[in-house]
Amino acid sequence: MNKLWLAMALALTMGSMARPQKPPLLPEKDVAALANELSGETAIRNLEGIASYHRQRGSQGFHEAAELVAERLRSYGLSDAAILQFPADGKVYYGTQRSRPAWDAEFAELWEVKNAGAPVRLASFDAEPVVLAEDSESADVTAELVDVGEGTKESDYAGKSVRGKLVLVSAQPEAVQDLAVGKFGAVGIISYAQNQKTAWSGENEDAIRWGHLDTFSKNKTFAFMVNLKTANALKQRLSNGEKIRLHALVKAAQHPGNYEVVTASIPGADAKLRDEEIVYSCHLDHQKPGANDNASGCATILEVARTLQKLLGEGKLARPARTIRFIFPPEIEGTLALLNSEALTFDSIAWHKYFKDGREEWEFMDAAKEKALPGGPEWAKRIKAVVHMDMVGGGLETKAVFHVTRGPMSLPSFVQDVAWAFAEFVNEQSYEFAATGNAKYPLLSFEGGKEPLRAEYSLYTMGSDHDVYQDSSFGIPAIYLNDWPDRFIHTNLDTPANIDPTKLKRAAFIGAASGYFLANLTAQTYRDVSDQSLIIRFNEMGEAPRRVEQLTPDESVRMLRLWSELSMAKWQSLAKFNSMIIDAISLTSDLEKQQQLLAEMRGAEAPPTGDGLLKFARNSSLKGPMEVFGSNYLTDELSKRGVSTKPKLLEYTGLWGGGEEYAYEVLNFTNGIRNAQQIRDAVSAEYGPVPLELVVEYLKALEEAGVVTLAK
Repeated sequence: MNKLWLAMALALTMGSMARPQKPPLLPEKDVAALANELSGETAIRNLEGIASYHRQRGSQGFHEAAELVAERLRSYGLSDAAILQFPADGKVYYGTQRSRPAWDAEFAELWEVKNAGAPVRLASFDAEPVVLAEDSESADVTAELVDVGEGTKESDYAGKSVRGKLVLVSAQPEAVQDLAVGKFGAVGIISYAQNQKTAWSGENEDAIRWGHLDTFSKNKTFAFMVNLKTANALKQRLSNGEKIRLHALVKAAQHPGNYEVVTASIPGADAKLRDEEIVYSCHLDHQKPGANDNASGCATILEVARTLQKLLGEGKLARPARTIRFIFPPEIEGTLALLNSEALTFDSIAWHKYFKDGREEWEFMDAAKEKALPGGPEWAKRIKAVVHMDMVGGGLETKAVFHVTRGPMSLPSFVQDVAWAFAEFVNEQSYEFAATGNAKYPLLSFEGGKEPLRAEYSLYTMGSDHDVYQDSSFGIPAIYLNDWPDRFIHTNLDTPANIDPTKLKRAAFIGAASGYFLANLTAQTYRDVSDQSLIIRFNEMGEAPRRVEQLTPDESVRMLRLWSELSMAKWQSLAKFNSMIIDAISLTSDLEKQQQLLAEMRGAEAPPTGDGLLKFARNSSLKGPMEVFGSNYLTDELSKRGVSTKPKLLEYTGLWGGGEEYAYEVLNFTNGIRNAQQIRDAVSAEYGPVPLELVVEYLKALEEAGVVTLAK
């Protein structure tokens, strides 16, 4: 085993020894132009504007935020800025996403009604929109409050009469409503759920956390979210035998509406490459204020758009070969609508509202612009890479760590290494400035901090639109820039005051430099890069020594082989990006040795038998991951067929991942070529050993739901 490990280590460290040059990948004049023009102050002014809206899907608040973004893009010179609309009524499907009806709230207040003395207001939507759980329905209810603990199990209600009453619960409202309202007859929910848990959870008793009801539940109701201080006081009084009566008044409802996606582009200059696109993505929806999540990502790619357009207009940057596009959708569901549905018909988007000199104006969109609009699977095929930003501005108070996140093992790509090259450059420059007061590119904002960035290059994590792009039905590599942890996420405390303009500028630089480099990457520009090892870093093996110690010898061999195959596939991804033939003069012998070693390792492994030989192919007409917003496509389809038991893989916990992650990658690795044993080995290398029978059970469930078919 030691000999094997040494051989693997030598083979996998090629190209990773050299420190990055300063600056990497781009000519220094381009780096200087970006560093000088990008503004954290401009970004945070836009962030403050976006954070002033309650941006729920399909709502008036989302529309107003979309109008603000579109107006900014036009004012920056991106004349094709448009707001695309995709119907969302609960019936239309966009790939695996069942569209969720739009949801608007007009008014909501919760009062305690006392026998003596004036009533006390406990929650107000006008003051803090986060107090009303998403998908709440209108109500005018006065009822007694009953504490049912978590509220997710029938035993929580034992010996308690909740019919016609309000229930106080510690779980999310969506996990409670079918039991509390549907089975036991409660008329509403008061929740103090502590979602998005971190080391700081529960420390701030004033924080009100964002709550959600089940969009598609038949048991429509309302739910208020209260902070821990309020909840603990109510619990104590109830435990002392006191009766508490509350009055809830809610004006809110679901209704047929639209997913709205703001888009604009910088056209490419190369006649052969301009139809290919580098996409900047974020998600515009969130509860108010939602400053870091995700006004920060939206404001930062707005700043990238402003900066690139300005520098191109001034001749300080050459126009990119490929088209650069900016999109601002609702998270996941808006992205799936865009990637699955063709651009809307001309008549439906012919007119666009914008503001000029403080006046509302209307612009007619001509047919040429309409034809250039994005949307649909054919457009998705033209996307070469995505730069996705979701939470990129957390200041010191948020306790956030900034990550450049690798792609999943199912989609090896060099593009994340490009982003890491620039992030490492920012790390070094910002640290040098913080430590000495002197650096050529400190990337500071006057209103921001001076501390170093300290970005980390992290293994793949799920949770945003990058999951959609990198799902195997699209196969688009994505750079994911994000903060985690953030102690204010999904609370009323996620405010602009906790955002650092310096960090916004640095995130914008990493994103702008990465996207601009990729937009210009051709065989010639690749040859012009002085240190090609910056593109392919092979850092995936950094975790291998620690992980190998937790595995049996057989599992260790499989893991090392699969991680080695991943690093080799990165070179292939570079070739696919531009049909380039890589000049591998210095790498040929290393690659040959690695391939020989891999062949020997495969030969030493026992061949698959039984169900391990099964092969499945993905249904190419159904695009998107199984886990979407508001539902799980697989479990929903199984339920329609009378299957109520979830595949055990969804509940499985491995060494380095959980059920959702295993399931995501099992489907991604399913291509009609790999057998079940090979898929099992691949996800085991990524998240830890998993029994073959769980993988096979999941694949057969996917087959029953029509997501995959058994391959011959």
